[in-house]
Amino acid sequence: MSVIKVNKKKHIYWAEINRPESNNSIDYEVMEMLENLLDEIEKKDHIRVLILSGSGHRFFASGGNIKAFAKLKSKDEGRHMAERMAAILHRLETGRFWTMACINGEVYGGGCELLLAFDFAIASKTATFAFTQASFGVPPGWGGITRLVERVGRSRALEWLGSNQIISSEDAVNTGLINKLSITSELRRNTWEWALELSWIEPDLIEELKAGTLYSVDSSRKKSFERELDRFAHFWASPQHHKRVADFLKRSR
Repeated sequence: MSVIKVNKKKHIYWAEINRPESNNSIDYEVMEMLENLLDEIEKKDHIRVLILSGSGHRFFASGGNIKAFAKLKSKDEGRHMAERMAAILHRLETGRFWTMACINGEVYGGGCELLLAFDFAIASKTATFAFTQASFGVPPGWGGITRLVERVGRSRALEWLGSNQIISSEDAVNTGLINKLSITSELRRNTWEWALELSWIEPDLIEELKAGTLYSVDSSRKKSFERELDRFAHFWASPQHHKRVADFLKRSR
């Protein structure tokens, strides 16, 4: 069974994380499939929208797969993993096509970092969000701090990053974390219709609009990402992180 299912129609690719047995978590296999998908899209100049959703109705993405990454102990190992996913998110953010997250369920940790890299996000009214990285003794490492501050402001970002609180879909749309809400039964149809509305713009103009808005944010953004990677790798190698991962794995047996 493919961990990323893809439907192609007109100028739109609809991809789906298909890992229901692990709550649509992200591991190296998912990373590889996302890389392969981006390789394919980047070679096809007619693709104008990429949609990503999760399989089923419970989870969009539950973040990094704790079991898969638990064997990574050192700073270098943690950094290498984070750099790989950060590179994928950078490609999503800067590609010559619109990216849209279709949030069909719960989103945790790295799943929130994933959705932040998308140009647009539409969520089911029953969806919930939580930045759970601190509960494992690490800060976000895939660009989540930088993008979250850009999206909702520093104070609210600190509140969410430090409290582990569940964020409702209403709060998510009111704060700008996501763009739109939909009733669950109409989520896929509303997502598709929105994608069609966006698909009339040529890829070169999409690329220019995305590059222009990123440039306007802050020219020192790259330094922020680099710092985030360094601090993530530092905390990844810490005893507190390894202990919390071990505790989690014991509870999940």
